[in-house]
Amino acid sequence: MHASGTFEVRPGGEEVYETLDDGTKLTHARGSQTFHGDVEGDGAVHWLMLYRPDKTATFVGLQRISGSIHGHAGTVVFAASGDHDGTGSKIELRVVAGSGSGALAGMTGSGHLLTPGGPNGTYEIDVELGSR
Repeated sequence: MHASGTFEVRPGGEEVYETLDDGTKLTHARGSQTFHGDVEGDGAVHWLMLYRPDKTATFVGLQRISGSIHGHAGTVVFAASGDHDGTGSKIELRVVAGSGSGALAGMTGSGHLLTPGGPNGTYEIDVELGSR
């Protein structure tokens, strides 16, 4: 099933854990979101980020969504990886096997998040619900 909609990023936190000689920074960031559309609910994410001196970044993390997808309620975790081009980010998502609960147990699939800058973004995911 295809799901799309919007999300809002709420303020989080970020700590630098290493700065390299060329100005590259490694950080741990965390944040939360509210999802609207085919996904309704809250999200939480933890990122490991690499910022380059040119203000671009590459990052990986885990994105938890708790709510409903097309009315099927539960929680699921996505493995996420993305790139920031200095103005916005594109994030690829893949369901972590065995991470779903409730009606989302056994869910598989993938998708992406787009954030053009600022606190608002869009998502597109294609998922299959597990058989119960």
